[in-house]
Amino acid sequence: MKTIFLGTPAFAVPTLDAMVAVGHEVLSVYTQPDRPKGRGQELAQSPVKEAALRLGLEVTQPEKVRQQEVVDTLRAAAPEVMVVVGYGQIIPQNIIDIPRFGIVNVHASLLPKYRGAAPIQWAIANGECETGVTTMQINAGLDTGDMLLKAATPIGPNENAVELSERLAQMGAQLLIETLQSLAAGTVQPEPQRDEEATLAPILNKEDGCVDWAWRAEKIHNRTRGFFAWPGTQAIFRGQMVRLWRTEVLDESCTARPGLILGSKGPLRVACGEGTVLELKELQLEGKKRGSGVDFRNGLRVGENDGFE
Repeated sequence: MKTIFLGTPAFAVPTLDAMVAVGHEVLSVYTQPDRPKGRGQELAQSPVKEAALRLGLEVTQPEKVRQQEVVDTLRAAAPEVMVVVGYGQIIPQNIIDIPRFGIVNVHASLLPKYRGAAPIQWAIANGECETGVTTMQINAGLDTGDMLLKAATPIGPNENAVELSERLAQMGAQLLIETLQSLAAGTVQPEPQRDEEATLAPILNKEDGCVDWAWRAEKIHNRTRGFFAWPGTQAIFRGQMVRLWRTEVLDESCTARPGLILGSKGPLRVACGEGTVLELKELQLEGKKRGSGVDFRNGLRVGENDGFE
């Protein structure tokens, strides 16, 4: 098929690679403009732009895809289908109407659950045991278009958002290829979403990473996994910020106040809500390197009455 690809993050790269590998004619790749990044604030290319250049594809980076000159260019290209994977801009109706087979989106959830910007993160944070990918027809709503194909996968009990994203990216690439084949053959039947079954996965902000030790250990563990890349989960110890990197829910109970560190040596175990206990296996004091819970305890000479705020 003659296609135009719109995407920006690393999650989108396997789909672009797969489309080229099976012989789809990618007329152009649209991605976000280069943005300042890092301490030096030097302009950085998106992962999709890097991939497109590697594949020898034309790259277009409009500040706003809805600009009339961009719409005219897309219409003149006459793609049979357009594919969107994490592009980062809302696609207006006058672009949706251009391709014969519409615009297909690869979304990292089993729609209608987890519509929105952070479906992988919120699925883990909410303790889901299963997720997947859905291909859908883009419409004017927020992930509300008709569903095409789905593929499900379990979420590991200790799997974090980065690890799950890598798996779903590969699944999404394969599902997109199957979807395009089905569209061309006329064998796929679009299925409307049931709005009453929808849940939302809003964009993450820094406050989402704040730990409340009155929560059960499972909730803190799930949020640490879900918010692994950003914003992370943070707590306060002796007035300093501590980032939690790796945790484990323990099969034990306690009567201590939430946030209190249990015991005077060994693994760093913390009392949580409803008598549950969480081990902090890897964490990072502000301005220091990541280290084990045991190293944290020994390095700061944590006592029996110490605890997190």
